[in-house]
Amino acid sequence: MTAINPQFVTTAFELPGCRIVRNLGVVRGIVVRSRSIVGTLGASLQTLIGGNITLFTQMCERAREDAFRLMLEHAAEHGANALVGVRYDANEVAQGVTEVLAYGTAVIIEAADAR
Repeated sequence: MTAINPQFVTTAFELPGCRIVRNLGVVRGIVVRSRSIVGTLGASLQTLIGGNITLFTQMCERAREDAFRLMLEHAAEHGANALVGVRYDANEVAQGVTEVLAYGTAVIIEAADAR
């Protein structure tokens, strides 16, 4: 299993200079996170001051990074060397519990001039 180079991951449906030679299907990475009581209290204090609530921002960024990494691993397990059409989604599963989903289409690409 080889790692997928992040330069070959895009929200677009094509990669400039590359040709998709095989579509391997949808892959995903799912992370479910809950807020800790300490984080919730700290964030509550930050809301009193106003502005960016950094504790929640950090938690969300970690969840997205983890979901992205899991999606890359899932794609590599299928033999992909690139991902197109990548998206994120988030849903509240229960109060204070959020699912973050990263998904896209795993593909095999080659240089457009290769043959």
